[in-house]
Amino acid sequence: MTLKVTLKAVAPIPLDLSFEVGKAELIALVGPSGSGKTTTLRTIAGFWQPDTARVEIAGSAWLDTARNISVPPHRRRAGLVFQDFALFPHMTAAGNVIAAMGDLPARERAAEAERLLQLVHLGDLGHRRPAELSGGQKQRVALARALARRPEVLLLDEPFSAVDRATRERLHEELIGLRAQLSMPVVLVTHDIGEAQVLADRMVVIERGKIVAAGCTAAVMSDPVALRQLGLREIAAMLSARVTAQEADGTTRLETAGGPIWLPRLDAAAGQRHRVRILAHEVILSRAQPEGLSAQNILTGRVVTVTPGEGPGVLVRVAVGEDEIMARITRRACEMLALKPGEPVHAILKTMSVARGHVAQETDTGIASP
Repeated sequence: MTLKVTLKAVAPIPLDLSFEVGKAELIALVGPSGSGKTTTLRTIAGFWQPDTARVEIAGSAWLDTARNISVPPHRRRAGLVFQDFALFPHMTAAGNVIAAMGDLPARERAAEAERLLQLVHLGDLGHRRPAELSGGQKQRVALARALARRPEVLLLDEPFSAVDRATRERLHEELIGLRAQLSMPVVLVTHDIGEAQVLADRMVVIERGKIVAAGCTAAVMSDPVALRQLGLREIAAMLSARVTAQEADGTTRLETAGGPIWLPRLDAAAGQRHRVRILAHEVILSRAQPEGLSAQNILTGRVVTVTPGEGPGVLVRVAVGEDEIMARITRRACEMLALKPGEPVHAILKTMSVARGHVAQETDTGIASP
């Protein structure tokens, strides 16, 4: 079940883009406000039609302007989750979910609503109305309602931006756990690059209605054109690691291809595999084996590329086993260390510089779950 999207328009904003999302794949559309991310989602859902477009799911056209095909929104099996929840305030959580079950026999709806609320960890709150729920609980109801449509495509429009960071991290975890039970394409619109890296299989960077970069997160985060749109402080890479021990000092030890690292305590068992998002501006490089540092995370690798920026900065990609991490340092420091492709190097990372939401457990789908 593959979603294929091709859009072209002049107004209200220019659009000229094309992408595909495979079965059980999640792609993140990222870019500045006004770039066309939400408009793309609205087109897929059927709420807006550009000048020229084709939206196809599993070989069936929802929209094809060349053949004058436009399936109305209520007949498109698309589940939508919005940032403002968009729940009916006079209905209970269960009632909101049942309201989306247009094609299910009435006698089966209550049981299906209960099943979906259990799926999003709200099984005992179905009787409450939105005013009696927290922001995170409202978003879980919105997700259950989207799934009640039995969608062929799940569309998420900034779904976590209205909740606090701790709640957002829990929702990330629940979304990934839920994805293991879904087989549909998922499209996520987000302005949070860290969120896209943790949740998505692939990223699509959009600027002024055009795709400027697309691919796996590692490829996008090392693309100079994409980085100009995403912002230098968002440059980061994902490092594979395996939990080996819970230390007495409140840290968790993980083994990587470049050596051990210690992070603030993770709720994880020995042997679990994780991905760690490492911000480039938090990495220090050394040619010699560092000694006498407070930073204990010292990874051994080799320089892959050295890319000068427009100012005094340089972006250095370092291979650590099959992974890569990145370091953003000054041109002066790069020259002093004589960094060149192929040269050995040590990457230094402070334990406390890695946020809890930037550590994600790997799943069988290849996605990471915080």
